[in-house]
Amino acid sequence: MNLAALRSANFRTYVTGSIFALLAIWMQRVTIGWIAWDMTGSSSFVGLVALVQFSPAIVLSPLFGVWVDRLDVQRAIIVVQCANFGVMAGFFGFYVMGWLTPVTMIVLTLISGIALAANHPMRMSLSPRLVPRGMVASVVTIVAINFNVARTLGPALGGVLIAWLGVGATLLVQAVLIVPFIFALGRLEVRPSRKEGVSQEPFGKALGLGLLQVWNNAVIWRAMVIGGALATVARGVLEILPPLADGVFQRGPEGLGVLLTATGLGAVCGGFFKAVLPPQSPGSVPILTQVVIVLGLLMVAALGAVSAWPVALGIAAGIAFVTTLSAISMQTAIQMELEDDMRGRVMSLWAVVVAGGASIGAGALGIAADIIGFQETLVFAGLVASAGLGLYLVAIRLRG
Repeated sequence: MNLAALRSANFRTYVTGSIFALLAIWMQRVTIGWIAWDMTGSSSFVGLVALVQFSPAIVLSPLFGVWVDRLDVQRAIIVVQCANFGVMAGFFGFYVMGWLTPVTMIVLTLISGIALAANHPMRMSLSPRLVPRGMVASVVTIVAINFNVARTLGPALGGVLIAWLGVGATLLVQAVLIVPFIFALGRLEVRPSRKEGVSQEPFGKALGLGLLQVWNNAVIWRAMVIGGALATVARGVLEILPPLADGVFQRGPEGLGVLLTATGLGAVCGGFFKAVLPPQSPGSVPILTQVVIVLGLLMVAALGAVSAWPVALGIAAGIAFVTTLSAISMQTAIQMELEDDMRGRVMSLWAVVVAGGASIGAGALGIAADIIGFQETLVFAGLVASAGLGLYLVAIRLRG
């Protein structure tokens, strides 16, 4: 398995600390999604909350990406994690004081989204610089597995805590889990980047160079396009699961936790499956990944067509398997094309595509679900997206 980066004690410290913060993030997602649904009973509001949480990445991630390439990334990410702690503590305080309304929830979610917009380019710039350059592909795989282990455990833990202890206690636990990661970040040794002249570049020029890197590199460009299509539909669906768990199958918060745990298990399997594949070669997005993505979009349509809860769990897990395998492959392809001093800018654009696509998709799918029905929306979106992306992949294949 491609786990060579774990030989680095420096990287092991990062991975160990980050699992706590990732658990907090995934617990927060399931908790906020449940509060939004329980508060309003509206698929549109659940989609709106997801949109608000991820939409700042569309505008702000490229700006944060430029700053990451100029700043001490270690100190910057510590500041961001402290901000995450403050937001999670804010959710807890507002909830126990009875101040959490749809309006205040949107405001707190927006602040959380801004912190996430900064976090994406920072962590994608930091983690490859904790190991020798030859281990970058291994870093991407391990970080993704770590992320998806938390994706498996976090929703389950969140659903159980909501059911047993209530929403308030669950929000408090999330805030506490951020603290170990902050301490771990302070112990890291980060490889210096190649910064000749970077800090002296005008801000606009530095941002433009990142955009040119994407535009002029065929591998990065194709990975962005494929990742955007997958994020908009498949990841968008995974962000609005409360209406499926409770609105379609009437399973309540425990059912939502089970559904998100199933997607987490699928994602972990996708990460380990990628790890056992032969090492990815530079200069391309693997053909296997391209085929699997089209199948994953067809699974979205299948999820809308099923009426049996166990089958729905299996399909949702399959969608998560595809999104994880594909994201690792495409992020690896991009990272292997970059120098350290370009990682912040380019990977921030990747964050725009992935997080922005998921937020737009969640918002659009939530609105469509309230108009034509949740299951009908999934069938239509899955069929259209798989056909469109399939034609694009065939076209670039024929063009060479």
